[in-house]
Parts: sequence; C-alpha cells; structure tokens
Amino acid sequence: MTTPLEQAFRAAHEDLPREAPGSEGTTALLLQLVGRLPEAPRIVDIGSGTGPATLALAAATGGEVVAVDAYEPYLHRLQARAAISGLGERVRPLVASMDDLPLPDGAADLVWAEGSAYIMGFDAALASWRRLLAPGGALVLTEAEWTTTDPSPGAREFWDAGYPAMRTTAGNVAAAQQAGYTVHAAYLLPDSDWDSYYRPLAARLELLRADGVDPGVLDEVGREIRIREEFGSEFGYTGYVLRPR
Repeated sequence: MTTPLEQAFRAAHEDLPREAPGSEGTTALLLQLVGRLPEAPRIVDIGSGTGPATLALAAATGGEVVAVDAYEPYLHRLQARAAISGLGERVRPLVASMDDLPLPDGAADLVWAEGSAYIMGFDAALASWRRLLAPGGALVLTEAEWTTTDPSPGAREFWDAGYPAMRTTAGNVAAAQQAGYTVHAAYLLPDSDWDSYYRPLAARLELLRADGVDPGVLDEVGREIRIREEFGSEFGYTGYVLRPR
C-alpha cells in the first residue's frame, strides 16, 4: 500500500523529462570529462528513470547501456523512447534495487548515476558500485551538496529530513579519496539544470491541482521547489568523475 503522498509524488513525476536536476549539456560534459573509453563501452545507468542520460550515453558512445531502476513503469517508457530513437537494441532495462544489483563484478566500463546515489547515500554508493567497474573503468554520479558551511535553518530543516548525510563538495571529495577513488573532475550543475527539472514538475502539480488532487499533499510534493527558490544559493548538485585507485 502506498501513502497519498507517495501516490501524488508518482503522479507528479509521470512522463517528466527527468527525475532530478540535470540536462543534456551536463550529461555530455561529464561524459567528456571521463576521457577515453573502450570502443562500444559497457555502461550501467543506475537509477535511470525514463532514461534522459541512458539514451544520450548510448547515442554518444555507441555502447550498450543497462538501465537500472526499481520502478518498472519508468523502464517501460524508457524502452519506448529507445525504440523511437533507434537505440532499442543497445538499451537493456533491469528492474532492480540499486543496493542489490544482479550484475557480475567488472560488468561495466562506465557506471553512471545522475541524481540517484542519495537514495543509498554517497559513501554506500561508492562502496557498493565499485565492484561493477572493469579495470580502467569510471564512475560518474551527481550528488546533492551544501554550497555553504553555514546553511540557513529553513534549508537545514528540509535537507535534514530528506538527506541528513548531505555534505559539502570538500567533504565528498575527501570521502571519495578515503574510499579509494581518484577524483578526476567535480562540476557544480548550473541553475538552468534545476529549472529543467522543476519547471515541468511545477506545471504537472498545477494540472493535478486542477484535477482535484489534495492540495495539501501537492504542496508537500512541491515544497522542494519553494526551498530551492528561497535557499538555492546554499545547496546544489555536483557531478563527479571518479576512478578507483
């Protein structure tokens, strides 16, 4: 049984272009920062959602992408989008939990996770996903972070409830190094990447409101948009390119 809040959250995110801050430009930049990859690399996109990064990676690299998500309807839509794009044969959906991936060690030349590592937590993701990387492989992820060491009480209250382990870039760089990775790049996503996520989400919330969905529940789903508007200078998303030492 799902709660009304969970139901509203799913309804609000149905068919959105993406489920987290990001953009085609950021995906392309992070891929460029990875550097050389094997011809037709094996890629695992963890928390793929409907595939905004999956399809871009398949198209740009010529490789095969295993798209992992725990919510099967997202993967159905990804398959449809892949077929339309002519990429259906190079995208394999996998319904699985990111903390229990049924994939062999060394299965990927590139592990990708935009906006999903927080579900496990940064440290747990780095530890759990390392085994997937083939020799010379790279891990790319984007992570919610504080951009100040002294966040406002309102921002702290919101993120402490949703992601109490959130750190600054310096804290995550140190954690990645402690976990045995070399940090090849760290890139703070621009405000436009947040707009690419929040503008469609805000429009969907208004449609649901017009359809009579409980406004109190919708306000809770949309609270993160208001927090970003008020405290956006205090937190952001950072993309990391990491390689095991």
